[in-house]
Amino acid sequence: MKKFLFKRAISSAISLTLLIVAVFFLSRLTGDPTDLYLPIDASQEARDNFRAVHGLDRPLIVQFGNYVWDILHLDFGDSIRRARPALEVVLEAFKWTLQLALITMTLVSVAAITLGSLAAFNVGGFFDRVATFFSLIGAAAPDFWVAIVAIVFFSLTLGWVPTSGTGTAAHWVLPIAVLFIRPFGLILQVVRGSMITALSSAYVKTARAKGVTPKKQIFVHALRNAMLPVITVIGDQAAALLNGAVVIETIFGFPGVGKLMIDSILQRDFSVILAAIMVTAIAIFIMNILIDLAYAVLDPRIRY
Repeated sequence: MKKFLFKRAISSAISLTLLIVAVFFLSRLTGDPTDLYLPIDASQEARDNFRAVHGLDRPLIVQFGNYVWDILHLDFGDSIRRARPALEVVLEAFKWTLQLALITMTLVSVAAITLGSLAAFNVGGFFDRVATFFSLIGAAAPDFWVAIVAIVFFSLTLGWVPTSGTGTAAHWVLPIAVLFIRPFGLILQVVRGSMITALSSAYVKTARAKGVTPKKQIFVHALRNAMLPVITVIGDQAAALLNGAVVIETIFGFPGVGKLMIDSILQRDFSVILAAIMVTAIAIFIMNILIDLAYAVLDPRIRY
């Protein structure tokens, strides 16, 4: 396991390095922040002073070298827009995204595994057809379209929930509900297919012949072996949410890391952009490690 973790850390470090290089130089293509933060009639002296304060007066390759040296010392620089440490700004936003992802994926996993298992046990029946129909619609529905329809119907027409913000529990309902639909449809389909295979295996048939109840056939005998492909899909969907549900956070004004990235790109806040990339990449790396560990727990034959 130590060897496996070491290899994963090396491969992740290489990927992260390439990502930093790409994001650093691409972010500079958005333009000079001086034009955005100073008035049009600002003097040349004020412009030169702004660029010197933020290190923008140096050659690009020197800026990159300084940036790499700083992050090796865990210094991500200061946000130009907020005049605060960039890492502090990103962690504040990431806290919201992490809560949103944890709540959504917990609800999705419980619902999809339960309903997908029941659909597989009643394959071809009424419940299976209904669950398959709605899960396919959910998997295919575009998030932005669902979000707009939900705002128009539940917020503007019925007035049941607010359209944006995070002040009360009601503010979380629509973002979670919209983010729930697509992963639920995908995971339910994977659970159903994997569980059909598990339920048709010899050991489950033997358990059925011995009079084991349907509940135990599903959740005691078949579920564990059916979970490996499900864990993979759950991990992919959770990574997508941790990476910032950019569209949903923007539509609902949710102060997560996805919205922060969009705002920082528009504001040419380079330090925040790069700190956000670093934090989300590290979070996804940790989550992938946890998924690999889950494989080993579910199937002891897997060794790293």
